[in-house]
Amino acid sequence: MDKGREREREMEEEEGDIGRKIKIGVCVMEKKAFSGPMLQILDRLQAFGEFEIVHFGDKVILEDPVERWPICDCLIAFYSSGYPLQKAEAYSALRKPFLVNELEAQHLLHDRRKVYECLERYGIPVPRYALVNREMPYQELDYFVEEEDFVEVHGNRFWKPFVEKPVDGDNHSIMIYYPSSAGGGMKELFRKVGNRSSEFHPEVRRVRREGSYIYEEFMPTGGTDVKVYTVGPEYAHAEARKSPVVDGVVMRNPDGKEVRYPVLLTPTEKQMARDVCIAFQQAVCGFDLLRCEGQSYVCDVNGWSFVKNSYKYYDDAACVLRKMFLDAKAPHLSTTIPPTLPWKVNEPVQPSEGLTRQGSGIIGKFGQSEELRCVIAVIRHGDRTPKQKVKLKVTEEKLLNLMLKYNGGRPRSETKLKSAVQLQDLLDATRILVPRSRPGRESDSEAEDLEHAEKLRQVKAVLEEGGHFSGIYRKVQLKPLRWVKVAKSNGEGEEERPVEALMVLKYGGVLTHAGRKQAEELGRYFRNNIYPGEGTGLLRLHSTYRHDLKIYSSDEGRVQMSAAAFAKGLLDLEGQLTPILVSLVSKDSSMLDGLDNASIEMDEAKTRLHEIITSGVKAVHENGSSEKPWMVDGAGLPSNASELLPELVKLTKKVTEQVRLLARDEDEQLEDTSSYDVIPPYDQAKALGKTNIDVDRIAAGLPCGSEGFLLMYARWRKLERDLYNERKDRFDITQIPDVYDSSKYDLLHNAHLNLEGLDELFRVAQLLADGVIPNEYGINPKQKLKIGSKIARRLLGKILIDLRNTREEAISVAGLKSSQDHESAVSITGQEDGESNFRNEDSRRTSFTGEKSINQEDDDNKETKYRLDPKYANVRTPERHVRTRLYFTSESHIHSLMNVLRYCNLDESLQGEDSLVCDNALERLLRTKELDYMSYIVMRMFENTEVSLEDPQRFRIELTFSRGADLSPLEKDDSGAASLRQEHTLPIMGPERLQEVGSYLTMEKMEKMIRSFAMPAEDFPPPSTPQGFSGYFSKSAAVLERLANLWPFNKHGNTNGK
Repeated sequence: MDKGREREREMEEEEGDIGRKIKIGVCVMEKKAFSGPMLQILDRLQAFGEFEIVHFGDKVILEDPVERWPICDCLIAFYSSGYPLQKAEAYSALRKPFLVNELEAQHLLHDRRKVYECLERYGIPVPRYALVNREMPYQELDYFVEEEDFVEVHGNRFWKPFVEKPVDGDNHSIMIYYPSSAGGGMKELFRKVGNRSSEFHPEVRRVRREGSYIYEEFMPTGGTDVKVYTVGPEYAHAEARKSPVVDGVVMRNPDGKEVRYPVLLTPTEKQMARDVCIAFQQAVCGFDLLRCEGQSYVCDVNGWSFVKNSYKYYDDAACVLRKMFLDAKAPHLSTTIPPTLPWKVNEPVQPSEGLTRQGSGIIGKFGQSEELRCVIAVIRHGDRTPKQKVKLKVTEEKLLNLMLKYNGGRPRSETKLKSAVQLQDLLDATRILVPRSRPGRESDSEAEDLEHAEKLRQVKAVLEEGGHFSGIYRKVQLKPLRWVKVAKSNGEGEEERPVEALMVLKYGGVLTHAGRKQAEELGRYFRNNIYPGEGTGLLRLHSTYRHDLKIYSSDEGRVQMSAAAFAKGLLDLEGQLTPILVSLVSKDSSMLDGLDNASIEMDEAKTRLHEIITSGVKAVHENGSSEKPWMVDGAGLPSNASELLPELVKLTKKVTEQVRLLARDEDEQLEDTSSYDVIPPYDQAKALGKTNIDVDRIAAGLPCGSEGFLLMYARWRKLERDLYNERKDRFDITQIPDVYDSSKYDLLHNAHLNLEGLDELFRVAQLLADGVIPNEYGINPKQKLKIGSKIARRLLGKILIDLRNTREEAISVAGLKSSQDHESAVSITGQEDGESNFRNEDSRRTSFTGEKSINQEDDDNKETKYRLDPKYANVRTPERHVRTRLYFTSESHIHSLMNVLRYCNLDESLQGEDSLVCDNALERLLRTKELDYMSYIVMRMFENTEVSLEDPQRFRIELTFSRGADLSPLEKDDSGAASLRQEHTLPIMGPERLQEVGSYLTMEKMEKMIRSFAMPAEDFPPPSTPQGFSGYFSKSAAVLERLANLWPFNKHGNTNGK
């Protein structure tokens, strides 16, 4: 009987335990305990009926001893501002509850050094970084070196842009320092204040020294950050948001919440999430992920974090936490999720994704069943100042010593000076050498000495212009010309010393305020017109990370800044251009710069052009057809070109003389001031983001922008000299584009100076330039094709890669779509769904790259992708992506690309094929002559989803172009022209079709026509491993074993992952 009663009592106790609810203690500050996400998840846990939620409250946590704290089975406890973490640790030691997040490990999160050490210990990739530890503010450290464009820590160099983080994890003042080549300056990132999360300081160029900092490589992520949220090591949810490094403006929805979009993690990133969770022993943990060139890196670990405003996530988190608590405290209970979740009956409806600045545009349809797949645009830079060059032979010891200083002391090696320190050295030397007043006005000085002094003054004026130095706008070459042997200073033997060098100063070509405005406005035009969706389709696409955007630029400053200003308008960004440039624009000078490949053919074309012009253009029509006027040699040249040349010289002299008088007046005013006291009249750094004129300078009767009268005179005087050699009675027709360039610039920007004859000079120069410029790239269509294919070969190859990648991705998605249509929503219970998610990712990645060359694959992998997770976002066709590739370049590449597109059918291998450009468009192009500032060529690829994948009609290419800035207002004298002249800007012409309406250019035909002119994919350089990142991705068996054994509930690894 005794044994029977004992067994009865045990059964009663078991039944009592089974009936007793598991107590979950919420031991966090009230601000966190009663936040929206926490309440949503706790309410769901309580709805299961298995848990009792106990809130400790601030009074208990802060004032009561731990012995009087409520007793609970499981504890949610994490640090936030004012939280007594050590007190919570004492409670845990006393009561030994199950901890969701371990407490001791939370101390690590307050020190960024320990966070990075922990990440590295577990083989989790981090950006390349170095530590600078100071024991006291402003302590000088022998291992820390700072130069203009880099810092060096223990010999480890970090070139700008780099990131500077305080070691204190609670200090969120993070700085990004930008290189002088991009305009310089610093951006401060901080915790969101209102609608701002960062601020740009263009004047700050030196790093902080008041504390200890981490310096790390800036990772170009395409302007997007990824936040990852784990709930246990098997579950991770990821969201993308606009990075604060771009413009610092927080994108918010109508409820005032920051807009974030759920994205899919790759299998590698899912493993990283598991590793972070285990390494820091934090089941609920948030961390920041940077995706850069096909790799992912963890740059910050935040500890306890919940997703905001996602009901699907709240469901998932509650189910995962339930299983965690039951496994720990009631393993005899079933963790199976009921078919209908208890709270589903009364669940509020998930709000729609209305975006204040984005509207509701989605991918639209073109025709019955076409969808846009790809946009490729090649765009010329915006309005710029005339490009200038000063050449002078120098024998001055100070300048020769400067050359030796920066070329390593090699007497026969040339030197390039671009950095601020180098240019400041040159300016200091030039200031000493330039006489305070012009020599020889009343003496018999030789003309050469006078000219030399003038050129030195010009160099000094250029270097003093602009407020601060930047290699983006000015560069100097010093090339040794003559040497002598001299005795060594130590008396042992002889050494060479340069005694004469050629100094070449290149300046000008700076993007003007009008150029910035044009580029930004064209970006807005693209946003509203090139993409489908009620004028807001692009932003909608971009924010849902179905927009795969990449922007490329040549190495020229004006081109880079045009790209940044365009991106600002395209993506509706705010603030300065430098952070946008560094975050979103990739430089590729080999693809978008240079004419070296075609220099011989271009010289031949110019020689032939000179013959045609000087012979009176009578032979122009001999080889051509009146039906196709573009086929003749020298098409577009005015018939009276030889008569216009003397007129051009006469008018150039007239304008130059007027500018000379203005410069003389300015010079006389400067003579009374010390040459060391010249105040830079114009700050180029502050001007970088301006899109309006400098009213004060205009009102004072000064030239627009940074150019003074001395430099303006130097510009015109050089043109006058080079255009016509009186002694040889020879015209240099290669100067015609430069005369046209200068007259157009002054007519637009310096009309207020009232230069007599400038209007007439512009008209004559325009007539000649309209014929000369297009013919410099080939005197007839066959030569244009030959030159164009040499200059644009690499660009054409990249465009073909873009189109092929898009086509293969679209085909892959179409192949997967039928199986994806049948996939159910993710459930937490089964492993099968988690596996399908991994398999889906793998199959998608494989099918995208399976048939590509290595180089295409590299191109695809390096481009950041943010796959929208369709389970979390109510977006139609989430698998569909629009690829946008923007290539910003100069006039030469626009002409070259256009010449290949319109004349490719003249190649012997394509005889009998029609041109890609219709006859009507060929006539319009002949009349267009100039592809002006912001001219562009756009290729859009559409997919017809109604025809089979094998059908050539599946993919269609549409070609359009714009001739850019419209010059007609300069030729008119009406109110419209006056208004535009007041703003110093010109409107950009809309796009024109290059194909007949209703024609159908297939991707197959496009590829066939330009393949032979494009660089083959296999000739593109192989992928390179980013410096400092090698070795992070090979984990040893020991590391993996340690990961598996450290986590207390690793044996319960069946919860579904995402």
